Amino acid sequence: MDLSTVLGILAGFSAMIIGYILEGGTVGSLGGKSAAIIVFGGTAGAVLTSFPLSDLKNLPTWFKIAFTAQSFGTVEAYSTLVRFAEKARREGLLSLEQELETVTDRYTRQGMQLVIDGTDPEITREILESNIAVLEKRHKVGIAVFEAAGGYAPTMGIIGTVMGLVMVLGNLSDPEALSHSIAAAFLATLYGVASANLIYFPLATKLKMKDKAEVSAMEMVLDGILSIQAGENPSILKEKLKTHVGSSLPSEENSSEGVSGKAAVSEGR
Repeated sequence: MDLSTVLGILAGFSAMIIGYILEGGTVGSLGGKSAAIIVFGGTAGAVLTSFPLSDLKNLPTWFKIAFTAQSFGTVEAYSTLVRFAEKARREGLLSLEQELETVTDRYTRQGMQLVIDGTDPEITREILESNIAVLEKRHKVGIAVFEAAGGYAPTMGIIGTVMGLVMVLGNLSDPEALSHSIAAAFLATLYGVASANLIYFPLATKLKMKDKAEVSAMEMVLDGILSIQAGENPSILKEKLKTHVGSSLPSEENSSEGVSGKAAVSEGR
């Protein structure tokens, strides 16, 4: 579970409700079935109109990614690539073929197989970069869906409020119920703005951050594979990879203990 996503949403709504209560409001007064139907139903309809069903069927997966913590196997890939570089330096590239059985990450395994097969370095780069481009394209769809929902929700809230005010102004015979009806009408605006800024836009930003993290991990693997293919010194390879891994890399002593040589599988690759 990605606690920052869960805690962030809970903290946002809690702060809003607590502030409302401190001003003398009640939680019960924030409930409005008609407003919820207009805002959330209208937003869902607008998103459904904007995107094909073939894309929207991945909505559960996007929610799962946003609410699940992922490492993308960066540290594991670092250890694997360094080990491969050292072995290739000693025994040659063909000696790595048996080692591929220990690699569970499809992207790393594909790249190393290209190297072992003697593929031209430029072709290797093009194939691996095309994999990254396809991944980014797929991720952008999920990001666009949540950003679109964040744009539609406030507008649907305004529509709901206007509809409520039309009903209020059409029935002024009961002055006592007038203030209550106006307050209920503005609930739609509240739902629209709150859902956009506490759910849809934050989830879109979270998906953007995870997209950058996964792309960075794949770029690290790409650099490592091309360096191994070029026969670079393992020490130079380490320095190159450290620019991608950064602070997530453990100490040399810790990273060398119990290294399984397996690159973790990243969901969605």
